[in-house]
Amino acid sequence: MCRSLMPLWILLAAVPVFAADQPDLPLLDLSDDASRQVVIAAGTPTLYQGHPTTVLMPDGKTIYCVWCVNHGGAAGPMARSDDGGKTWTRMDDTLPAGFKTHQNCPSIYRMVDPQGQERLWVFSAALGKRGGPGMPSIMSADGGKSWTEMPPLNYPCVMTFSSVVRLKDGRYLGLYHKGPDGADRSPLEVLQTITADGGLTWSPPHTVAKVEGKDPCEPFVFRSPDGSELCCLLRENKHKGRSLVMFSRDEGASWTEPTDTPWGLTGDRHMGVFTKDGRLVVAFRDQAINSPTRGHFVAWVGQYEDIVNQQPGQYRVKLLHSHASRVSDCGYPGMELIPDGTIVATTYIKYRPGPEQHSVVSTRFKLDETDQMLSK
Repeated sequence: MCRSLMPLWILLAAVPVFAADQPDLPLLDLSDDASRQVVIAAGTPTLYQGHPTTVLMPDGKTIYCVWCVNHGGAAGPMARSDDGGKTWTRMDDTLPAGFKTHQNCPSIYRMVDPQGQERLWVFSAALGKRGGPGMPSIMSADGGKSWTEMPPLNYPCVMTFSSVVRLKDGRYLGLYHKGPDGADRSPLEVLQTITADGGLTWSPPHTVAKVEGKDPCEPFVFRSPDGSELCCLLRENKHKGRSLVMFSRDEGASWTEPTDTPWGLTGDRHMGVFTKDGRLVVAFRDQAINSPTRGHFVAWVGQYEDIVNQQPGQYRVKLLHSHASRVSDCGYPGMELIPDGTIVATTYIKYRPGPEQHSVVSTRFKLDETDQMLSK
């Protein structure tokens, strides 16, 4: 029987749970079901496609995806789907020539200013070689039809914004991380900045998470279902324990001290969506200690209260199998929920054994499907 039909929680039931860091929720597996998967950009023996992010437009079907060439390398590629992620069209040639000089993990966001003007932004970590001006960007004011290169924000960073959330007053809060002097080394800290004009200008950044003996990074910020607070999941880059979480109940003016997440949310570069029934689905590179899917692309399914109360959640899903030799070489997902309830999860991953390097791949699933798998 293929892995896509085998609920792996049956196997996990035999695992003795003596330590805190052991599997504590069921695990399902969709990773062998190629019918769910779409290769957006295929790797080759000489071409590494890495670190995608996505944004879903208000029509519920148009998705933009950006990524870089080589691990943490140059920006330049972009693709658009007009059918909710089933097919994709490359649009690299429509972008500013200077975009190819932007470096490391481009991230795409949609923001609307107080006058109602929508803009799409693609921020990157650095202009030119690492150590150049921080956070260059390109911007579209016409829904992605045309793009303009914008001046760098000059914020030193390891990676640019890994998430942006709209505040109740219409401003947007962006979070990112850096090491000393912007270097990619310990100790890492998380910073935030706010824009009041839809991304054109940003406030001076300040540190909101710095943890003794830990390296918080790659923040994913989102709003609670009742709208009362912001939650931020954090990668912990030493990988000796669990991921971290912190909360703000005053729209980012202050944050709680980061604490451990539930075991099942331990991973790198979280990104998630709320489904129509109120559940939260978060995808990431699995880094949980003693996890049978460590290093692969997984999703956690649960309630927001599970995070608040440090409860395990409902179940995990193995979305894609990584054939990379390292357990830290996939993830950086885009997560989009389209109107029919389909979740489109996009990542970079060594998709098959052999000489081909990483590809940008998306996979599709509905919670109705995984719920049925769990009940079998």
